Amino acid sequence: MRTLLFCLALAPLVLSAQTATKPTTTTAAKAIKWVTIEEAQALAKKVPKPLFVDVYTSWCGPCKMLDRNTFSDARVAEFVNKNFYAVKFNAESGDPVTFKGQKLENPDFNPANTGGRNGTHHLTYAIANVNGRIAYPTVVYLDSEMNVLAPVQGYMTPDQIEPILTYFGEGHYKTKDYQAFMGTFKGHWTAP
Repeated sequence: MRTLLFCLALAPLVLSAQTATKPTTTTAAKAIKWVTIEEAQALAKKVPKPLFVDVYTSWCGPCKMLDRNTFSDARVAEFVNKNFYAVKFNAESGDPVTFKGQKLENPDFNPANTGGRNGTHHLTYAIANVNGRIAYPTVVYLDSEMNVLAPVQGYMTPDQIEPILTYFGEGHYKTKDYQAFMGTFKGHWTAP
């Protein structure tokens, strides 16, 4: 009985030690540095870099998985912070935003319904629309002039998002199409 109690007492310490040494878990210093869409536009005017916009909702399960499994990965966070201005945007927010000099709102926002589905913000329609459809999560890549390069819908693991981040973050989109890029891309990340 003493042995069992001793093992149970040590279990949290062992588990926390394993978690602390996991190479892909971010620390606060290596977390993605999120800014607002207005802040990103101002930053891009001073030092041009593309934008990485996570369009999510509070009720979206795959959005939460993307936060937990992909955006919390140290490799992803480091690459995004180095090569993009990162914006986390709630697609159903009731807050107005200014994008490319235009005020965009969510006229269907219902403050009584903040825990569930709500109206869709006009910024979501402006940047995250794929063939007339809005889906969550969508990661939208914009150039430093706020032109939409590509909205990419769906959940992705760190290994799946690496080539897309590299394509837009390192500027390969300026010289070759994505298929040609993928023909020569060599990933540096491996599954942990």
